[in-house]
Amino acid sequence: MKKSSLAKLLFAMMLILLLALVGCGSEDEDTQGEQNDQGQEEDTNGGDEDDAEDDGIYSIDDFSPVKTNEGEAIDGGTITFGLVSDTPFEGTLNHNFYSGNPDVQVIDWFSESLLAVDENYAYTQEGAATFEVNEEEQSITFTIRDNVNWHDGEPVTAEDWLFAHEVIGDPDYDGPRYGQTFTSIEGMEEYHAGEADTISGMEVIDEKTLKITYANFTPSLLSSGIWTYPLAKHIFEDIPVADMSSSDAVRREPIGFGPFIVESIVPGESVTYVKNEDYWRGEPTLDGLTLIVVNENVVVQSLQNGTVDLVNSFPTDQYPENADMSNVEFLGDIDNTYTYIGFKLGSWDAENNRVDMDPDAKMADVELRRAMWYAVDNATVGERFYNGLRWNATTLIPPSHPDFHDDTIEAPLYDPERANEILDAAGYEDVTGDGFREDPDGNELVINFASMSGGDTAEPLARYYIQSWEAVGLNVQLLDGRLIEFNSFYDRVGQRGEDDPAIDIYQAAWGVGSDVDPSGLYGPNAIFNFPRYESEGNDELLARGLSEEAFDHAYRQEVYSEWQEFMVEEIPVFPTVYRAILVPVNNRVVNYNIPTNAGSEIYRYQIGVTQEEPYTN
Repeated sequence: MKKSSLAKLLFAMMLILLLALVGCGSEDEDTQGEQNDQGQEEDTNGGDEDDAEDDGIYSIDDFSPVKTNEGEAIDGGTITFGLVSDTPFEGTLNHNFYSGNPDVQVIDWFSESLLAVDENYAYTQEGAATFEVNEEEQSITFTIRDNVNWHDGEPVTAEDWLFAHEVIGDPDYDGPRYGQTFTSIEGMEEYHAGEADTISGMEVIDEKTLKITYANFTPSLLSSGIWTYPLAKHIFEDIPVADMSSSDAVRREPIGFGPFIVESIVPGESVTYVKNEDYWRGEPTLDGLTLIVVNENVVVQSLQNGTVDLVNSFPTDQYPENADMSNVEFLGDIDNTYTYIGFKLGSWDAENNRVDMDPDAKMADVELRRAMWYAVDNATVGERFYNGLRWNATTLIPPSHPDFHDDTIEAPLYDPERANEILDAAGYEDVTGDGFREDPDGNELVINFASMSGGDTAEPLARYYIQSWEAVGLNVQLLDGRLIEFNSFYDRVGQRGEDDPAIDIYQAAWGVGSDVDPSGLYGPNAIFNFPRYESEGNDELLARGLSEEAFDHAYRQEVYSEWQEFMVEEIPVFPTVYRAILVPVNNRVVNYNIPTNAGSEIYRYQIGVTQEEPYTN
């Protein structure tokens, strides 16, 4: 029988007490934590589904990212896509301006990259544009296919592609995209600083051909190092750059060149699409689709009764009690996202577009940060909160990038005794006898912890971390005494360049891009560098990963292995768990695969249904 949300919450709260006692457990429990440290290759249930049913622990190896087709697609039909979220989507519906994942879930049905990627996230010639590389000139010439048109019938042009770069490089641009991808282009920094009216490294050859010359020709260019999203100049050119992200062209009447066209929007709640008959790959099989926001509390019911055919991601904590849902097939893949605990070490310098570290920040002591990592049992969190579908994380390059994820690096595992030893040696002592440690100067130490709302496990998990740190004498308090909803959370940690000074630590997630280069998250000029961390060692390693030598694959692997180990020592953040992404898909849906399945030859225009109505459970 399905548990109610209240029952789940009570169970999770009981689990907090269980996890808090793990430090008193047997040596076998600690060994299990070390085994889980091996990452996604380990099958915790030995590949035996009966074992999974017995102990409630599953493995990502039990799932396929591609839907099994059960019949032939009919002509037409519609589907309903559920965007699982406890908040409305923000509504910044353009790749050039959006910040949060809910918005990109809306965008990706009507807009797409001009370049396709293979299974290793390298650009291919199979996308809406092709390219030629001239290493001697440090340039790439792109040609947009003749049949690639905006939804209003206007051709997607080289001018549109250039225009996107000009907007993002404009000083009045208010989005999060400006960074390494743009500063590597010849003349971009001068344009951004207002010292030039044009970007010298960008040349429109003809209507469909764009040439870009790079000041820094790096190996990242051929994965995610190119900005591949044009901006329709004929629509946006008369809108001031500072007003673009809030304009009707972004919020109410977004346009793309993808397989579906936005027909109507209920802000924050739903989007209705119709097929783009002029789509460059071919006419879509479906007549259209509807996207609706679905709260985690009702996602199971929505799938069972056919209200939605599929969702962007299914809550892994709800999988065990719904694994036998008869009207859907559960797809699975290793997500390119990891959850982490971040430490605020400074703020964002908006004038100079870079992080500004504060040597006197409350969390500036790396030994304090190290002790907090040792104090939490992420292996058990992955098993007990997520049934093995999240697992202990060790480094800041996840196993979704197997060529670069280094699973040999030894990161702190749960060891509260070691945490206490580190804190003692660093001078954090309980001077007042109240059970909490003061800082090395004898001052009261209260650490404010920000964490997001979402799902039944969000609050119990935050409470577990707080109790784990309390167990080693650290007074950690939930910021404002409650969880923060998605959009407000990221505003407060600094996605718009304004850091909330009340936050000392926070729990969030990074989505790693197709390129392994971590500069966009941890570089000194990256606004997504929410810890506001920089160091000479970090800058050097990031630069080496983008150097000419790094065109050699083995050299680049070595550099990023060094970087992962370096960050285990520096700890501006520490990863908590890697993630499986689960996507249940109604049995009537054919030709679907999880979008994270890089290199798949199944595209959204091919999605179809075998019957008009969804199967119900």
